[in-house]
Amino acid sequence: MTVSAQKLDEIGVVMDFHELERLVDEIVEPMHNRNLNELGAFKAINPSAENVAVHIGEKLGLAKNMKLESVEVWETEENSAVFRP
Repeated sequence: MTVSAQKLDEIGVVMDFHELERLVDEIVEPMHNRNLNELGAFKAINPSAENVAVHIGEKLGLAKNMKLESVEVWETEENSAVFRP
């Protein structure tokens, strides 16, 4: 996942990585070791890596001064999908 901002905050970062990880974990945890077809978010759409990346990107609640640049979801060690809103 990549986030950006027009300027750094008072301690010189775009975002604390631990906070970003916490936000992502809130979205990803319900999907962990689950059949994605059984989850509400994927009842009407294919739970492809592409759609999972879009889902994560759309659910991620960033501060207004930050921009989501990309979400990358890995399906295997060699295959991934990238969503760039």
